[in-house]
Amino acid sequence: MSTAARVGSAPPPRSVTNPLSLTRLDTALARTGAGFGVAFLVQSIPVAMAQLGNLNVWWSGVLMSALVLTLAGAVVASIVRRWVRVMHVAFAIVYTVALISWPFAVLDVDRAPETSFFLYFLLTIATAMATIGLDARWATLFVIVLPIIYAIVRITPAGGGVSLAQAVLDSVYSVILGGVITIIMIVLRRAARAVDTAQQMALRRYGHAVRQHAIEAERVQVDAIVHDSVLTTLLSAARAYTPEAKELAATMASNAIGHLRDAAAVAPDSDAEVRVAVVATRVADAASTMSQPFKVTVAEAGRAVVPITVAEAVYSAAVQAMVNSLQHAGDGVKRWVTVEAEGDGIRIEIGDTGRGFDPRVVPTERLGVRVSILERVTSAGGVAELDSAPGEGTRVRLRWPVAASPAAASDASPIAGEAAS
Repeated sequence: MSTAARVGSAPPPRSVTNPLSLTRLDTALARTGAGFGVAFLVQSIPVAMAQLGNLNVWWSGVLMSALVLTLAGAVVASIVRRWVRVMHVAFAIVYTVALISWPFAVLDVDRAPETSFFLYFLLTIATAMATIGLDARWATLFVIVLPIIYAIVRITPAGGGVSLAQAVLDSVYSVILGGVITIIMIVLRRAARAVDTAQQMALRRYGHAVRQHAIEAERVQVDAIVHDSVLTTLLSAARAYTPEAKELAATMASNAIGHLRDAAAVAPDSDAEVRVAVVATRVADAASTMSQPFKVTVAEAGRAVVPITVAEAVYSAAVQAMVNSLQHAGDGVKRWVTVEAEGDGIRIEIGDTGRGFDPRVVPTERLGVRVSILERVTSAGGVAELDSAPGEGTRVRLRWPVAASPAAASDASPIAGEAAS
């Protein structure tokens, strides 16, 4: 009967950065607003030059320069992503001051333009700038109030003395256009903020899952070390009646201390790598210390390497499989160990021709196969396969990494929670 346990490794922890959707959206909006501002300013230059002779020199010099400088500042700020809101609000404020003071800057009201004057070209840009720099409430107020001010100015003689209907028409057009821009920006910002919130929650959940995986991996490692080293040593010491058995128990105790020391020194997330040839040598050395002989076959490993956590997992699982064979397979049976590089990974087989067993009928409280072999390898991202039946011997195959194929998933069984030593 052949059963197997396959568990994919958890994804490696990633660095968590601040969500950037709202920031990127604000940057895109700021650059778009500044770009359109430059385009509309260029479009208004011919009209401004025609009307410049009827305006106060100081007003023209100060406010027109301020409009150009704040617009240029908004462009630069949107590019370098610093002082973006300040510069956009500054342009909107300067425009408002220019619009309110327009009637006082006109030298001859009889020459005031009856059509539109050059500030009208920048009205929608000013409301868009306010929307970018202010929150939704103040931006909405700005979109409504600024066109009303424009309509009032247009009714005055200095503003051209247009009819109320014409002034209202221009004002309503600006309110509609500015309102659409404001609504679009508000909706996009809320959507981006929702994306940021969802991303933050997902990152927190991911971090929690990574921590839980690390805790579970550490628990499996501790359980395996306790079973492999401490419990096995204590049981051997309790049964040591001959000098040879006592010497073996002492050696096992020394090895147990070494395992505990190594476990404390190796971090679970270490990025160090070990050559497969080194792992094969360690497995062969461990087999040579067993009380019964194992035929060890080491295939050419070349320069293949595996992570140190994987090396520790498969080595410890292989040693435990050999110990289980000695304890349960019986005497006078053939035992073997095969170690080979498999692609970019490693494959180890431990087998015997002993009495075998049915993994499904072993109590779950027995930890040998479940923790020391199966869970230990799967927690490192590998796969452990157990092939055993009464009277047919036992084979344990350890492989890393897990083959990414549909068959791997379909062959999975609950042996990791049922098998034991």
